Amino acid sequence: MIEENINGDVIIAKDLRKVYQMGEIEVRALDGVSLNIKKGEIVAIMGPSGSGKSTMMNILGCLALPTSGEYLLDGERVSDLTEDELADIRNRKVGFVFQSFNLLAKQTALANVELPMRYAGVPAKERVDRAAAALAAVGLDNRLHHKPTELSGGQQQRVAVARALINNPAIIMADEPTGNLDSKSGIEIMDLILSLNRDRGTTIILVTHDPRIGEQAQRVIRLVDGQRSE
Repeated sequence: MIEENINGDVIIAKDLRKVYQMGEIEVRALDGVSLNIKKGEIVAIMGPSGSGKSTMMNILGCLALPTSGEYLLDGERVSDLTEDELADIRNRKVGFVFQSFNLLAKQTALANVELPMRYAGVPAKERVDRAAAALAAVGLDNRLHHKPTELSGGQQQRVAVARALINNPAIIMADEPTGNLDSKSGIEIMDLILSLNRDRGTTIILVTHDPRIGEQAQRVIRLVDGQRSE
């Protein structure tokens, strides 16, 4: 169900809770978090280990459902979807850039970038053309047929960025995107991610513990013990 949003918010989350049962112990990974993120914003979600950052990323990125609370992504109510519906909206609305790249080791850069379009049912020729264009946009037009082991860490993360933007998602979620990179490559990747916002107006959510990454956001949302810390 798509709901009208007159405030320009791409994300509306109200009273999100995520509870895990560990034997007899109840762990509240998120404990009543509410937030709004506007289209075109660059927002950092920050906090110490165990603060709920990863849980929040999983819910906002449609990788998991909250135990309770409401979540609307780009006008679509996510919090009460089935697993299949969740996978569909994730593929259409979210692009991920992970610290560990998450590329398929036996597939070429081109095939890795094509993957979200395969799930979306895009015809083969269009997939190849769009994937090649996306790789060219991140400076890898001469690496289309290289596998991840034939690429540097910075190049692998560029492939991941190309894959993240291939379906023109409503949001890009970057989880510690420079964590496995040297300083020079890290700066280049952050410049590339931020350029998506500047050139395309893409909403960027940076999940990080690194204050240097957080400083590049327009706004920081801090979590401590599963709650917002203002």
